[in-house]
Amino acid sequence: MSYILALDEGTTSARAILFDRQGRIRAVAQKEITQFYPKPGWVEHDATEIWKAQLGVARGALKKARLRPRDIAAIGITNQRETSVLWDRRTGMPIHRAIVWQDRRTAGACDRLREGRHEKRFQKKTGLLLDPYFSGTKLAWLLDQVPGARRRAQAGELAFGTIDTWLTWQLTGRHLTDPSNASRTLLFNLHTGQWDPELLRLLKVPASVLPEVVPSAAVYGESRLKGLEGIPVAGIAGDQQAALFGQMCVKPGLTKNTYGTGCFMLQNTGTKPVASHNRLLTTVAWQMGKRLEYALEGSVFIGGAVVQWLRDGLKLIRTAAEIEALANTVKDNGGVYLVPAFAGLGAPHWDAYARGLCIGLTGHTTAGHLARAVLESIAFQVADLQDAMRADSGIPLPELRADGGAVRNNLLMQFQADILGVPVARPAVTESTALGAAYLAGLAVGFWKNTSELSDQWRVERRFEPRMSRARAAELREHWSRAVQRAKRWAD
Repeated sequence: MSYILALDEGTTSARAILFDRQGRIRAVAQKEITQFYPKPGWVEHDATEIWKAQLGVARGALKKARLRPRDIAAIGITNQRETSVLWDRRTGMPIHRAIVWQDRRTAGACDRLREGRHEKRFQKKTGLLLDPYFSGTKLAWLLDQVPGARRRAQAGELAFGTIDTWLTWQLTGRHLTDPSNASRTLLFNLHTGQWDPELLRLLKVPASVLPEVVPSAAVYGESRLKGLEGIPVAGIAGDQQAALFGQMCVKPGLTKNTYGTGCFMLQNTGTKPVASHNRLLTTVAWQMGKRLEYALEGSVFIGGAVVQWLRDGLKLIRTAAEIEALANTVKDNGGVYLVPAFAGLGAPHWDAYARGLCIGLTGHTTAGHLARAVLESIAFQVADLQDAMRADSGIPLPELRADGGAVRNNLLMQFQADILGVPVARPAVTESTALGAAYLAGLAVGFWKNTSELSDQWRVERRFEPRMSRARAAELREHWSRAVQRAKRWAD
């Protein structure tokens, strides 16, 4: 058995990637996922479509590599976090579309909890803020709004899960999750490592719907499905924690940022959760055996998705890759700033009512200026996260390890280094999320011995050094901050 299969179920696509013992990619298969927008601010997925797509690409990756199930040592799962599925235990059918992490329908419920002075209690126990981003209020909405759901849940007929739980259920028949995903629900106590009874009462969630919490690296069972039969399912981590592990940020202070649909900066803080005083999140990084490790996290809701908007909404480019050439037609942003608050603002603002804003337009503004403003908006948001993280941890950032689809954009990576004032390291394998899931599964079955062996595999493909003067970077960020203030509370 010479390979690990990583199932990487993201917001916009289901992917399967095969890795060899050196952490190199042998084969990739991918299929896009349909996005549903039933109302402004609502985002949904078809969980059945997700499962069929994920199964299809898993089989497709093996076929592409001309491998059989006996060639695969283990399956690791990584997933879009917070996206919530509620299904019938008997039939296995979802009772509603999955509510996606970007969805804002529970903003009012979060407001009411905040008005009831519950936010500090949630933050102390879970490390999270009251925001519709997290799964708990999504689950509460499903129980309240789907006819008969609460009664059926209390009778033990329904199962809840994030996407990792949904996929594991389909593969093995077990109802489980790991702490990296559980810690994103508003229901999991960081300090006890268990579902918290008080928080369940506050959100009116019956414990019977919740999955068992198991370590991030362990054998959970074997796949029962044709084409994947007999392969151990052995690793689970939410996408951002998986990327942290894939980037080998396994020591306190090491930091990565994933440039995907959103942007997510995580810093390893070791075995003690660090409480944020700057509106970041404290989250479980992973659990190995009985050892829980933690991270500080800053979440940006719209990262690479703003490039998708430029492509699909404005149709200024045909492919995402074309944005770099378009942005390079101008030497700077021409005074144009875009705040992509399409789903509100995440850390460190946490404004569910902010909306997108483009400001600084003149008669001389071109498509190139807009393209550059789109790319710069991603880097500005990441810089805001880093400011908050440094204030919380007290650790200066020596370098930022970058991964995700957008890191192939050299203009973005260089601007990110300029704005941060520190090097940005692009690894040789940029599929860090899938790689992290593969590493966890491989460790569980002895495919790799330990993290030291894995750290030796990590390589930098290119390091972007800062070139911009600090004065110029400060000037650009001051204009950005003014634009952000104007975008806040727009839909309130």
